Amino acid sequence: MLGLPQALVIALEHNFTIRRAREQLRQQEGVLTTVSAAALPSVSALASYQKSNVPGFQASSAQNPGVPLIVPSGRYWRMNLTVRQTLYAGGGIRSSIDAATLSREAAILGLKETINAVLLDVRIRFYTVLLAREDIKVQEQNLELLQSQLRDATVRFEVGAISNFERLRAEVAVANARPPLIKARNDYRLAIGELRRVIGLMPAGSDSLNQGPEFAGALTFEPVEPELPAALATARTGRPELQRLAKLLHAAESGKLTARAGYYPNLALTAGGELRKGPTEYFSDSLRGLRAGVQAQWTGNPRATSGRIGQAESLVEQARLTLGAAELAVQVEVRRALSSLGEATELVGATLQSVKQAEEAVRIALSRYQAGMSTQLDLLQAQVALTASRTNQLRAYYGHNVALARLQNALGQSELEFASDITR
Repeated sequence: MLGLPQALVIALEHNFTIRRAREQLRQQEGVLTTVSAAALPSVSALASYQKSNVPGFQASSAQNPGVPLIVPSGRYWRMNLTVRQTLYAGGGIRSSIDAATLSREAAILGLKETINAVLLDVRIRFYTVLLAREDIKVQEQNLELLQSQLRDATVRFEVGAISNFERLRAEVAVANARPPLIKARNDYRLAIGELRRVIGLMPAGSDSLNQGPEFAGALTFEPVEPELPAALATARTGRPELQRLAKLLHAAESGKLTARAGYYPNLALTAGGELRKGPTEYFSDSLRGLRAGVQAQWTGNPRATSGRIGQAESLVEQARLTLGAAELAVQVEVRRALSSLGEATELVGATLQSVKQAEEAVRIALSRYQAGMSTQLDLLQAQVALTASRTNQLRAYYGHNVALARLQNALGQSELEFASDITR
């Protein structure tokens, strides 16, 4: 048996969109690790070995960068190890780490947004399967009743109680009831296929899911009357889209600090050691030494820095506008979801009594027909009305369930807890 909770769990593990969103989060974690490395000490090592019959030149020495070093003939070796720690970079490193951290948090919220969207799709597809399954039952009941009426008409025709025209009309009614049943069965197969696609992967033995009883659950009606102000407040705090865009806005603001760091110099502490050939070619006579110092560097290009600051400020304003547009869109979505839920509730209320009334009408019409007090046309019309009432009730239940699911998604609510799944 596959119920809605099981379908949601399977989708969390196997849906391709969710899996891709997880990989995007992993990518953002790699970006954060890369950016954070700038605040840690960096180590560089250099080693060279040379053997020559004539003196040569080496580009520079560790003590005097940029000054050529004369390398004597014979063998020559040199090993150099340097550790460098940035002390001050105008706040650029800290702001870059903050921006990467906020981007990672935005990626987590983006994953939650993706999960909510996928779960909504799974819910709707599952409700569609239930609707198609129940529609098959309605059409089968309609066909069985019409076939029963055809058998009764055949018997009455054989004894001369009715004309051949009425028997033919019963046969036509049975024939007309078969195409809707065929369509309902095909809709059921298609609905199962769509559910499989959204879930991403079905468990072993999924071929048996072509059978309706394998799906647990039914379309039910539970009245819900949320208030608009409370719904809007819940959406503002619960929608992961808004939280994600707010994180991206803060990340863009950190980008402004990164751009302004171009106005300030960089200050770094260096330490290391060197081993190079001494007066003899014996390795034990090599020259050794330790060194430590402070390096300051400033590349003055105010125009380029000003341009980067302008770009960063524009990105901040774009992020702010995007967040404002999203907040407005969420408000509209919540209002639309509430309106759809209200419409669906009214439709369910309108169909609650129609099925019972239609069933009673068919019973009365059948009794009157068997007593010779009404025509077969009256009976067929009552049966058509009963099928329409049952179908309308199914559609109303389906619409209410879908509208409620869309409202929960618009509010950012979910029945599952994703925290452990997201951060693993």
